[in-house]
Formats: sequence, C-alpha cells, structure tokens
Amino acid sequence: MSRKTSNFFRNTCWSFMLALLTVNSPSSAQQELHLVFGLYTTDKPTVLVKAFRPILTAIETDLSKSLGISVTIQTHISPTYESGVAALVNGDVDFARVGPASYISATEQNPLLRILALDSKDAAQTTKGVICVHEDNEIKTIADLKGSRFAFGNKESTIGRYLSQAYLLKHGISAQELDHFDYLVRHDRVGHAVANGNFDAGALKEGTFDKLRKNGLPLRAIARFDNVNKPWIANARMNDDLFTALRRVMFALSAPEAFKAMGRKQFVAGSDSDFREIREAIASNGNFFRKKNSVSTTATNAQ
Repeated sequence: MSRKTSNFFRNTCWSFMLALLTVNSPSSAQQELHLVFGLYTTDKPTVLVKAFRPILTAIETDLSKSLGISVTIQTHISPTYESGVAALVNGDVDFARVGPASYISATEQNPLLRILALDSKDAAQTTKGVICVHEDNEIKTIADLKGSRFAFGNKESTIGRYLSQAYLLKHGISAQELDHFDYLVRHDRVGHAVANGNFDAGALKEGTFDKLRKNGLPLRAIARFDNVNKPWIANARMNDDLFTALRRVMFALSAPEAFKAMGRKQFVAGSDSDFREIREAIASNGNFFRKKNSVSTTATNAQ
C-alpha cells in the first residue's frame, strides 16, 4: 500500500470516529443542535401540539443559552403507544414523554434509557386517574359497577388499563362482574363515550376529565387513584454532557405559561424505583381476567 493510500484510509477513519463522537454532543465547533421530541396520541394530535409546543420552545431557548449554540426541537407524534415506545427504544427520537407503563415497556426493551425528569402539577411525583360516570347516572360507588358497561383507554395505558383494572379488582370488580368492556384508545374518547351514554363508566386521566368537564361534558367522578407522573426519557445514545445540560435546564425552567399549557407547574426528579407499584400492577393484570373475558368486540362510536 502506498503512503498516499495509507494516509487516505487513516484520515477517513479519523473523520468517521469524530462523527461518532459528536452525535448528540454539543461543542463549540457546532453552530446548532437539532433534537426530536416524541409523544404518542393519548389525546388528539392537535391538542398535544398546543399543549407541548410552549414548553419545548422554552426548553429550546434556555438550552441554547446554556450550550451557547442554537437548539431546535422538532415534535414527532406517534399514532400508537407501541410505535411511540419503539421510536424511543430505537433512537428515532432523542427524548420523549411517555406514560409509566410505556416507560416500563421501553426499559425492558432497552435498559440504557434514562429518566430526565417527571412533569408535575404541585412538586409531587404523583397524579390522579379517575373513574367516572354520566352525572345523571345512578352509579355512586365502585360496587355499583357490577353489571355495567365499562370503557378503558389504550391497552398499554397506565391509567386507562393497568391501574384502573387493579383498582376495580381491589374493590371486588373483575372482568366477570362487568356486563362488557372495551378499549377506546384515548382518554378523551373514554370521556365522550361515557358522556354520550355509550358506556356506564370509564377510566381516564384526571387532567382530561377536568378539561372535558370544563367544556361542558356531563361527567361525575366516583373514584380517584394515584399514578406516577409522566417521565421524560432520554434515548440510549444521548451524550452524558447533553443529558446533564438538558436535565439542568428542565429543573431550572421558569415558564409558568408554558407549563400551564400542558397542565403542569414544573419538572421534578424521578427514578426507576418510583415505578415499582406500576410494575406490580402490570405483572398481576391477568388476575382481572381470572374468569371468562367479556371484552366487547363491537365497534363503539366514542365521539
């Protein structure tokens, strides 16, 4: 091999190594950093964009100042929980906001994912799920749900499935005690289905319940249960320096109007141990179906 050819290969390999080292790693040599933030459709995509664009813009601004470069954050909304988890696991998004059950699923597939923060309404690490009925319904307690038609959310939802089914079972209601049930994919669809009388009761997150009530839907809560706030997760390839910088910016963020848009007030620290009870609910979920599965196979007009 000639000296010229040898130098060519040495320089090419060195350039390739430099490219690998600078993936998701801001430096003075870079003029801008493009990040992709992931969500999946817990609500209508238009609702999600309206809720999250202000906080992402605030993060862009403060992260740009912190790193001394221009930072832009693009939003990617996956159509399903499963595809949203896959986007995070596969590194198609740089960081994402997912539900606790989706976080557990994602870390089982890729243990190198890391929690940046939890978003919070009141500096606490928990939020609420709601079991609701039509405000004119005679159902008053969980025990009254025997023989009822029940609407769950997504089959992979923490509140919409795992925690609500665990709560029902704890209070003596299994799949066998319901007349039938179905999964309506999104929290807002559950609220509309109950308000329209398509189902007697349903499970959804408290934020969506409050919003639907504010918009005039005739809903009444008969129970509330705790859930860990949603984690914001960095993909496994995110450089340590960027992870630390992004985390620092999120914890220090002063953007009340942006937080208000997504129904939160701040970011708080979170760890994998916060999700222990949810892991237990997922692991024991089969107990809810201990008798014949009574899932309705008929299509439901949820809106």
